[in-house]
Amino acid sequence: MAHGMIQLVPILIVAGLFALLILSGLRGRSRHAVEYGLNGSYTGRVGIGAGIASNWMSAASFLGLAGIFYLKGYFAMAYVVGWTGGYVLLLVLMATQIRRFGKYTAPDFVGFRYESDTARTLAALISIVISVIYCVAQFRGIALLVSWLFGIDYMPAVVIGTSLVVSFVVVSGVLGVVRNQKLQYFVLICTFILPLMMLTRKLGYFWILPQFGYGEAITELQQQFDFNWSEPFADTTLFEWLALCFTLMFGTAGLPHVLSRFYMVPGIKDARWGVVWGLFFISLIYWSAPAYGVLARLFEARNGLTLNTGADAADMIVLSGAGLGGIPLWAIGLLAAGGMSAAFSTTAGLLMTGAASFSHDIYPRLIRPDATEADKVYAAKGFFLILAFIVLALALKPWGMIAEIAAFAFAIAGNTIFPAFLLGIWWPRANAPGVICGMLAGLLISFATLIAGDSVPFIAQLFPVTSSAFIGAPLVMIVMIITSLLTAPPSAAIRLFLCRNVHDCMDKQ
Repeated sequence: MAHGMIQLVPILIVAGLFALLILSGLRGRSRHAVEYGLNGSYTGRVGIGAGIASNWMSAASFLGLAGIFYLKGYFAMAYVVGWTGGYVLLLVLMATQIRRFGKYTAPDFVGFRYESDTARTLAALISIVISVIYCVAQFRGIALLVSWLFGIDYMPAVVIGTSLVVSFVVVSGVLGVVRNQKLQYFVLICTFILPLMMLTRKLGYFWILPQFGYGEAITELQQQFDFNWSEPFADTTLFEWLALCFTLMFGTAGLPHVLSRFYMVPGIKDARWGVVWGLFFISLIYWSAPAYGVLARLFEARNGLTLNTGADAADMIVLSGAGLGGIPLWAIGLLAAGGMSAAFSTTAGLLMTGAASFSHDIYPRLIRPDATEADKVYAAKGFFLILAFIVLALALKPWGMIAEIAAFAFAIAGNTIFPAFLLGIWWPRANAPGVICGMLAGLLISFATLIAGDSVPFIAQLFPVTSSAFIGAPLVMIVMIITSLLTAPPSAAIRLFLCRNVHDCMDKQ
């Protein structure tokens, strides 16, 4: 796995996987804007759950999570609890209600619920910003994998990775990305857990369920190498842990490409059970990621190697740890294929979400009101390419670890989209001025540390870049409530719609 070496066997495995996915995608191509990131056909609640899990399993989940565990131990549990807890929030508070609105995108929901084109446009712009930042994390993962596969430097690997992503969507078709997601989840779970089973079996641990067998490695690290991996808050504070956990929770419930899963499912029960199955499928991966981080630390300790504190080394610890464990190169190739599949799937979905926000919520309303369906498709494809190049430019700079960059996108979603949806569903008095002021306040909170954190350290402590929604989301809701109470209430029609269609209550004004 030395730098400069071409990994031929893993390359062939990755190429074979994507050939399979492209052949699957060629069964259908997009011809309508509604299909360009806005809709998809799903069969069965288990299939909906697998699609949710596949869409969710990004480079942050497949590579970044293990890297965070490798470096920070127990602190990384905030990522697992936050990302899974967000789906619990969706299940309890929003999934079925979102389905009852029957809209296509997060901006579509905001524009309808708050009866405001301004709010809709603002939500679309925020969705694009979230998609871009989240994609930067995915492009980083893709670039690291391309760099390892072909033995090249990071910067050219970013360019090659971007070309591969765009080519994948163009060749397989947009519907191919959607239809592939259940197949992709099967690939992800096999490529992630099979090598882990091989590693734990080689160590003599309980390998049939390696998620439960790696506890012996934690004990060995503590007793023989004095590494207390499971010690809570060893290098951090309770506030930092809770802030990250709740930010990821709120952000999960506010990510536009996650929320889009519930707009067009066949029925309300399908939305609810889709989340349940999605949680189960996601948990299979999340229970496994800590094991890779722990086993990598154990292999390094046994070989007398020092801890790799660099972001690149940590983000690639799944592959390097598997290499230290001595499993066959073809198994490491499976891990690389799974990581590429996870990153490609999420990146394509995010870029299409951004393109959909532009073609559906901005282009026909602000730029070309007389746009035809074909015009919207061309606008979506053109903006897809523009977003890809923007992400490429941003990804050339290593802003941080994969999971940390992704967490920033979650913070923005938690400070903006999540409050807009939560109050829009459950508080009929919320109105357009309230949501506009709230989303603007959320953006200010999200970027406050980057703008003024150096000159005003208190801001950085209160609103960490990756964890600002813990305090930020409640503040945004307070802004929305105060502004809504000081301005005119929403129309009687929208309040009646909430009462009849969303909450199944009696007809009250």
